[in-house]
Amino acid sequence: MSKRRPVVRRARWGAVPLAVVCLAGLSPAAASAAGHPRPETDPALQRQLEELTRRPGGPPGIIAVLKDGHHVKVVKAGVAELGTQRKPRPYDHMRIASAAKAFSGAVALSLVQLGDLSLDDTIGKRLPGLPKAWRSVTLRQLLNHTSGLPDYSDSLRFRETLLADPHHHFDSRKLLDYVADQPLNFRPGSRYQYSNSDNIAVALMAEAVTGERYERLLRELVYRPLGLRNTSLPQGYRMPTPYLHGYDVTPGEPTEDVSELISMSGVWASGGIVSTPADMTRFVRGYAGGKLYGRPVVKQQRAWIEGASEPAGPGRNMAGLALFRYQTRCGVVLGHTGNTPGYTQLIAATPDGRKSLTFSTTTQINQTLKPELLRKLRAVQENFVCALLKGKGKS
Repeated sequence: MSKRRPVVRRARWGAVPLAVVCLAGLSPAAASAAGHPRPETDPALQRQLEELTRRPGGPPGIIAVLKDGHHVKVVKAGVAELGTQRKPRPYDHMRIASAAKAFSGAVALSLVQLGDLSLDDTIGKRLPGLPKAWRSVTLRQLLNHTSGLPDYSDSLRFRETLLADPHHHFDSRKLLDYVADQPLNFRPGSRYQYSNSDNIAVALMAEAVTGERYERLLRELVYRPLGLRNTSLPQGYRMPTPYLHGYDVTPGEPTEDVSELISMSGVWASGGIVSTPADMTRFVRGYAGGKLYGRPVVKQQRAWIEGASEPAGPGRNMAGLALFRYQTRCGVVLGHTGNTPGYTQLIAATPDGRKSLTFSTTTQINQTLKPELLRKLRAVQENFVCALLKGKGKS
């Protein structure tokens, strides 16, 4: 591993427009004190969220934050915690699941901008300790899920360890050891296949070229320049307060609080980040809007290929470098989705970063567990995108 001076030295990372770090999602009292009006709501959109919470297997709580410039609309339904009347709030913590992959993309592409990494750098060059069979895989292929790396989270040994003790503390930097005896699933670059291993390798590459821990790179390259104050990458299973409680909602079975079910050490750079709707709004506006690096890198990031996020986002999905393109009936937004026990996420923004949507539900919804509910969720998310873009699609 090459050693470098601390990345904190690069003062230009903080040179982000004020609009990126604006006060969207603060509590009404804090917003008022800062001279901002209270966020608006929308009864028509709220009815759609309420209908989702009433569906079989639906989430106990949903919150959506729509932002256009300094204009904020917060729409919510249900409760933040069953047994209480507390509504979801923009400053409640939540697990962002695979939306964390966008953060590892932000770190890697920032290092590409700085010349520390190249999109053509290979695992063999930057991570020579990983299996020789993987050595030709490039950073670009890791970021757009065309690497062919076997998914460590599908490993029987990994799953047995997790099931035996959901709070087990994994060595996050050795997660790829679970599949180190396996060849690539296909020739790198020949096809798309979403894999949690990809973003573990991305984070390890970033550490290798900087000599810094990934958690510090997140703080210096992402949290600080975008003004994220309530975002972190924990190793344990505890949630910071206040938080949106996440639930396993299975029709015919008791609803179970799974907010603190598993240790984040087992997902790390692939899905372990905890954030808030307010911070995720700040993040996606800066990230999708290309505020962290220059136009040449943005152009590379937006070289779209066939591929969908997991779960699929609204409309037609295309994959870029740790970013997805969602072509809806009302226009295009860029972003990422994610799902994990207790939570399903969508973050999206217009390509200029001016308009954004953060859409968070408190149960896991995906094609495997709840295909019908996912179809409805995607339809509602598309309606919200249309409302954001002021489209004329059906509501």
